[in-house]
Amino acid sequence: MSHPALPLGDAAEVGFDPERLGRIGPAMQAYVDDQRVPNLVTLIARRGRIVHLDARGTLSLATGKPATPESLFRMFSNTKPLAGLATCILYERGLLSPDDPVSRFLPEFGDSRVQISNAPGMTERARRGITVRDCLTNTTGILNPGTMPSYYREQYADVFARLYDGVDALKTLGWMRRDDDAPKPSRERVRALAELPLMAHPGEAFEYHVGYPVLTEVIATASGQPVDEFFQQNIFDPLGMDSTGFYVKEGLVERFGDCYIPRRSGGVVKLVVFDRGETSEKVTGSGEFCVGGSTGGIVTTVGDYARFGQMLLNGGELDGVRVLGRRTVDLMVGNHTGNMAIPITGPGFHWGLGVATYHGRDRPAPLIRSAGSYGWDGAAGTSYWADPSEELLGVCLTQVMQAGMMPNNDYQEAFQRLVYQALA
Repeated sequence: MSHPALPLGDAAEVGFDPERLGRIGPAMQAYVDDQRVPNLVTLIARRGRIVHLDARGTLSLATGKPATPESLFRMFSNTKPLAGLATCILYERGLLSPDDPVSRFLPEFGDSRVQISNAPGMTERARRGITVRDCLTNTTGILNPGTMPSYYREQYADVFARLYDGVDALKTLGWMRRDDDAPKPSRERVRALAELPLMAHPGEAFEYHVGYPVLTEVIATASGQPVDEFFQQNIFDPLGMDSTGFYVKEGLVERFGDCYIPRRSGGVVKLVVFDRGETSEKVTGSGEFCVGGSTGGIVTTVGDYARFGQMLLNGGELDGVRVLGRRTVDLMVGNHTGNMAIPITGPGFHWGLGVATYHGRDRPAPLIRSAGSYGWDGAAGTSYWADPSEELLGVCLTQVMQAGMMPNNDYQEAFQRLVYQALA
């Protein structure tokens, strides 16, 4: 049985101005009309009820096939909040703790070394081991191999040969292979990564994403299951996320479209195909996956993702099914990075277990969203946030890599602004 996204609600009854809410669709259409994005599928829920569900644009600029609320999207780093959920489920079951050293599950991380500043090629023993929490909060100290200094590339040339095969920096970050590369098992890549020096002592610096491939293997080891099976049995099935998986499920390929990237040609920036839907590894199943989303992450619909988001807003329960305890949800979205600077968000945020949480301090100007709101984005232009103070959930989906390269492509900020201006 297919589960509905969430119950439909009357906008006025849950505290929205219907006229103001109606401004959102036309505003999103303007981005589609200018081909700043191929599509935009948006959802707003308050107090557990949907007050806005809208789909604009096409799944393919070539075919013109329309996007719908049932369309499937590559979520990339919007998978990270689900990685946080998976880790918290294992924590509740006593199978791991956020403070467990990664070496408990992956012994190759038992003797990490850290590069010494201003001493090229020199390393020292790490002050402590990498923890599960470090993986979730992007504070492992692991250096993105794509930006590692040349002298380390030379010193560890044999390791790099096992880690990746001359892939550009963008693909290196995600360990995405070229079309002509033979896939390397994720476990093999993680073993190779453990042989490289850290860029910083664990817990002392923020470097986005690089701990999530490690976390993927930690979850598999702690659960005793392949990660996709664990997610299916413990997240997707209990939450009724019927269309969601790490690959497009059988029979759903018609709902999956192309992913684009802006490219400059003749002085004009245009969208070109980055990953074609029918030949994507998300359809063929020939790629690997990572709970951080680097190889595309989960594939899902706006409604399925809203069910996940509403479960967290409800304190771990949806439709009578409890996935996580209320206090564990509080732990997940709480502050796990203290006063550490988070470059990817700028001031005003701290990092939880798979989510960025807004607190607003030290920010030159406040955001319109409430302190305590949390969520995250994905590389293909997807975005999600939840605002417990307003009992509010927003999801905004498209399929454009590096969407900010397209001029005036501020659809995420516009969507969020239009949601809050519609509150009565």
